[in-house]
Amino acid sequence: MPLAVTLAHAATSAGYTRDDPLVIAIGRAGRRPAHLARGCFPAGTSGVVACSTEPGRGGPTTGTQIYVASLAKQVVAACAALLVRDRMLDVEASVGQWVPTGDVRVRHLIHHTSGLPMELPLTGDRTSDGILAAIDGLEFPAGTRWSYSNAGYVVLAEVVSRTAGMPLADFARWRIFEPLGMADTRFWTGPGAGPPGAAPLDPAHPAPLSIGDGGLWSTAADLLRWADGLNTDRLGVTELVQTPGTLDDGTPLDYAWGMGVRTRLGRQAYQHGGSWADLRAMLVRVPEEGLDLVVLALADRTERRTALIDRLLQVLLS
Repeated sequence: MPLAVTLAHAATSAGYTRDDPLVIAIGRAGRRPAHLARGCFPAGTSGVVACSTEPGRGGPTTGTQIYVASLAKQVVAACAALLVRDRMLDVEASVGQWVPTGDVRVRHLIHHTSGLPMELPLTGDRTSDGILAAIDGLEFPAGTRWSYSNAGYVVLAEVVSRTAGMPLADFARWRIFEPLGMADTRFWTGPGAGPPGAAPLDPAHPAPLSIGDGGLWSTAADLLRWADGLNTDRLGVTELVQTPGTLDDGTPLDYAWGMGVRTRLGRQAYQHGGSWADLRAMLVRVPEEGLDLVVLALADRTERRTALIDRLLQVLLS
C-alpha cells in the first residue's frame, strides 16, 4: 500500500475527518520525507473548522508555522546541554536565585524532579516573568520523585539565558535553528498572540508568551530537521540529551532531557507531546530504525493523536 494511502487510512482510523486540520510528517533515513496535510484552519472559539478563501490559507501544510507547546522542552534542554558540553553550566549548580526554597539543582529542572508544580496560579500574566514571580515553594523535596513541571522548564530557560548571556530565543537560533536549517522555527514572546502568518489558535485561548514550558512555533518540515539533527548528532549533544535522569537515591527515570524514553515494538524510542487548548502535537524518534514521526493537529481537544501515533508506528515498524 502506498505510504500516502497508509497515512490517510491511519488518520481516519484514529478519528480524524478530512476537514480536521492535520499534518503528519514521516522522516526515514536515506529516503525522501513523506507527509499527509489536510483539513481547514479552525474558526471561532468552538473548534469548528472552516476553509479560508484567503490564498494560501485554506489549511495547514508541512511549511505552516504552528505552536508546538511542550515540544519546546527538548529544545530548551538541548540548549542547556550545549552549555554543559561547553563547560559553562554545571547540572549540579543550584537554582536558588529563582527557586528560593529547597535545594533545587539544574538536573532537577531537566528531569522534572524539582518539586515545582505543574502550573502556577497566575492572574493573566502568562509571560516568563509572571511565572518566575509566582514561584513560592515546592510540592515535595527536590530529587525525591518525578512530577512533570511546566514551571520547572521556565526556570531552566531562564538559567540558560543567564548562563549564555543572551535571550534563550537568540541562543537557540544561533546554536540550533540556524545550524540545522530550521528557518521557520522560533521562540515567540509577543507582543502579538503568535508570529505573523502562523496557524491560528482558538482566540479565546491564545498561546502563553512564556519560554521553556512552551513558546516554540515550528513546522512539520523543521521538526523533521530537528529530529534528524539529533539522530545524526549534528549538535554534538545527542548522547547526553538521550540519557535518562535519576532520582537523588539513584532510582532510574524514563525521562531524559526534555524527552520521554520508551520502548516501541521492541525498539528504543524518544518522544514528547505538546498540548494547548485546541492544539495537539507529538514527535517520536526511533533512531535504530532511522524513523522520525511528527503529528500536528489543530482544532483538536481530544487525545486522538495517541491512537494515530500507535497505528502509524505499528505499520512503519512492522
